[in-house]
Amino acid sequence: MNEWSNCPEVESHSDRVSGAWVFRETRVPVRSLFENLEDGATVDEFLEWFPGVKRHQVEAVLEFASASLAAPAVA
Repeated sequence: MNEWSNCPEVESHSDRVSGAWVFRETRVPVRSLFENLEDGATVDEFLEWFPGVKRHQVEAVLEFASASLAAPAVA
């Protein structure tokens, strides 16, 4: 399971977007990136649709998610 607090490009505040993890300094939920990619959108399309999100943020989130999948499970 991801510990998103370790990803520097995201943040969560209980008073914004119901505490969901969002791209830092935006109200765009990280979940929206994955939902759009699952639906066939490209990163370029996502960035066009959510102009407050920066490419380096998307890249950091994707790298973080990928690394968490490669990490060994802790018992």
